[in-house]
Amino acid sequence: MSQFKFVLVALPYLVSISLGFSEAQKPIRALLVTGGCCHDYAHQKTVLTEGISARANVVWSIVHEGDGTTDHRISIYDDPNWAQNFDVVVHDECFSDVKDAAFVRGILKPHRNGLPAVNLHCAMHCYRVSFDSFREWFQFTGLDSRAHGAMLPISLNFVANGGPITQGFANWTTVPEELYNNIAIEKTVTPLIYGNQGDTTNLVAWMNDYGGTRVFSTTLGHTTTTVGDPRYLDLVTRGLLWSVNKLNADYLKPAARKTKKMVMVPVNQALHKTASASSTQEGHPAGDAVDGDPDSRWCAPDEGPG
Repeated sequence: MSQFKFVLVALPYLVSISLGFSEAQKPIRALLVTGGCCHDYAHQKTVLTEGISARANVVWSIVHEGDGTTDHRISIYDDPNWAQNFDVVVHDECFSDVKDAAFVRGILKPHRNGLPAVNLHCAMHCYRVSFDSFREWFQFTGLDSRAHGAMLPISLNFVANGGPITQGFANWTTVPEELYNNIAIEKTVTPLIYGNQGDTTNLVAWMNDYGGTRVFSTTLGHTTTTVGDPRYLDLVTRGLLWSVNKLNADYLKPAARKTKKMVMVPVNQALHKTASASSTQEGHPAGDAVDGDPDSRWCAPDEGPG
């Protein structure tokens, strides 16, 4: 057995991961990028990474920044080589008001060059440089989505013969969640799951061929309850393994991870600061975004991000 230690610094977190594994079976090195408005990322990042590593040989580095904001620029993206140490990147961020085209192209560059990706929930509502003239983020995710419905259960219907990711899955209904709208679906997309709320049916999970790069995406995952649902974790795990072309029995086993610990206390720069919003969803005022309560949240109206 070999011992490896990886340290990633990304304010306001320092994450240290100590790994042990056989040389014959190296784990998948995954980067989770998370943070932003409207979601309980502080808890979801743990539920997600630990849940996936309990199912597959995946080890994690985490960058978590910008909670309570929509315009934060994740610091790791300022490095042109930000992705060079990873086999796959999971985008679980929510920054709709980052509108610098050059910055967004820097995020996309390693994916255009072949780095697999997984996009979760609000990642589809990120980086709205221009709905009309800048469509590169939509081409990456595979879906142009700009709004969501009310918090209601979503009935999930799996596409027959959708492929290896959803093989063996059965339809189910989520807890109250946000059903993202579908303005346009890229021709490179292979649908996997449709979600239904009342008379509305939209695509909620799919595979995308991004110029030869495998990208798995799902708009599900607003609530921590859904993120922790074993069926959701199974889905995202299989989507991640598919993206790196390792959806097989060799990798569908728990990671041989010895420790994963936070060694720096996170600092919420927005805690208890004055907050305002041009519009809000009823019952979720702007102040809820910075009150420090994980059970409360600010949310835009149904046509907003999140």
